[in-house]
Amino acid sequence: MSLTAGSDPSVETGSGQLLVHMRSVLPGLAGALRQVGNVILEDPAWASRATIVELGERSGTSPATVTRFCRSVGLGGYTELRVGIATEIGRADQAGWEVGIGADVLPTDPIERVLRTLLAVDLQAMHETAAGLDLRTIEVVVDALVAARRVDFYGVGGSAAVFEDMQMRMHRIGIASWSWSDVHNGLTSAALLGRDDVAIGLSHSGRSKETVEMLAQAKASGAATVAITNFSTSPIAEVADHLLCTSVRETSYRSGEMSARHSQFLVLDLLYLAVAQRTHERAKDTFARTADAVAQHRTPYEPRGRSARPADPQRGA
Repeated sequence: MSLTAGSDPSVETGSGQLLVHMRSVLPGLAGALRQVGNVILEDPAWASRATIVELGERSGTSPATVTRFCRSVGLGGYTELRVGIATEIGRADQAGWEVGIGADVLPTDPIERVLRTLLAVDLQAMHETAAGLDLRTIEVVVDALVAARRVDFYGVGGSAAVFEDMQMRMHRIGIASWSWSDVHNGLTSAALLGRDDVAIGLSHSGRSKETVEMLAQAKASGAATVAITNFSTSPIAEVADHLLCTSVRETSYRSGEMSARHSQFLVLDLLYLAVAQRTHERAKDTFARTADAVAQHRTPYEPRGRSARPADPQRGA
């Protein structure tokens, strides 16, 4: 899901993104509303058949709270909620996916099932992330990156590792960019940005204090700000001009942040390739020059069965 900060966080019934949207906005809802959402996400199939009274009872709330929950996620009422969930379950069944919390790895699972589960969960997260992206927002961000004087990337922990790769790739196609994980250095850089610059913050939870602070400073300095997160109502969304959301479910043995890597790279790869397209001639030239610069540090390839020693001129070829 991709929203411009401040827009209405609603979702169309039948879009196949209702449960994704719920997971995204759930942390920002009040306690009773969050209870309703948790019950739905724990067992979407049951929720699609339950009455409003049954859902209220299971969540320890009331029909009125369920109705408020529907409105809080952009739906007109409970009937629309049930139809949306049923539609998403049907589409997931056709694709061979599980809905709700998703497939998980058990301690007794054989390695083959672990592999299948891992592949299914990561592929589903990438498909859901791609389906939820607002390509108009992507275009706006790409325009800003192409025109930027410089680009700052802010992330801590696992997000910092993801951004190190992105920063290097952008630098290699001629986009002046820096990646900051230390909050003091990041704030210093953010303070020197201006209206011709872009700052992108990455935080799966959207609550990493250091990342939010760095992005907020960049915004205060006049830079265009972009947030990439799994939760559209998280604190980082409040300091972003443009919001790009992944759709990732936490599984056993992998935190949400660890599970998010593939979906985060999908969003970043899309931005990178779109920028490279827009700046084709420059990108092609700078990429070739950087490749030449490191070519001498690559070990020459020698096919197996052939000696790596130079031929003896006395013995002939």
